[in-house]
Amino acid sequence: MTQVKVAGFGVSLDGFAAGTDQSLEHPLGLRGEELFQWFFPTQTFRAMIGKEGGETGPDDTFARRAMDGFGAFILGRNMFGPVRGEWPDDQWKGWWGDEPPYHAPTFVLTHYPRPPIEMLGGTTFHFITEGIDVALQKAREAAGAKDIKIGGGAPTVRQYIQAGHVDQIHLALAPAALGQGEPLFAGIDLRALGYRTVEHVATERATHVVLAK
Repeated sequence: MTQVKVAGFGVSLDGFAAGTDQSLEHPLGLRGEELFQWFFPTQTFRAMIGKEGGETGPDDTFARRAMDGFGAFILGRNMFGPVRGEWPDDQWKGWWGDEPPYHAPTFVLTHYPRPPIEMLGGTTFHFITEGIDVALQKAREAAGAKDIKIGGGAPTVRQYIQAGHVDQIHLALAPAALGQGEPLFAGIDLRALGYRTVEHVATERATHVVLAK
């Protein structure tokens, strides 16, 4: 049965999923890279950026689980790019170059329509203006029997959790306090929503916690 998952989501000790002032130069916000020091050295990440080598072990296992086996992805607009308001042109096609790491239909939440974009490697970006439920319906149709990943950012994850749509959440808790940034669970009572810890693994760079209901 298809599940909706949040996976590989870096979170600071004080609950922030991105730093302040996200921009083209700082897509994760100021100091946001500190949340993914567990991810960058892995074999999975290096393969995503076309490089060989990288570390194996628990961090790489969780990194691979965070990207493999999904039949569709859902992203907030900020996860697609830093452009705000009306699309100025068709030049911006995402943070990832010609071959994004999704390799599946990817639905981008936005208030501004835009034709689909077919990319190398099987990724097609679809721009959804009708809200989170329509995006999820289209993702289910596209995913078939595979799972769906809510890729972020934090506001998109919060909306799907609050709407009761997320079956499983994998957090990578980084040993860093950002002090300020984009809070992941502001206004959310995970226990009241039925989430319980089903897995936790500590490594040198992160503590991986999987919640499910």
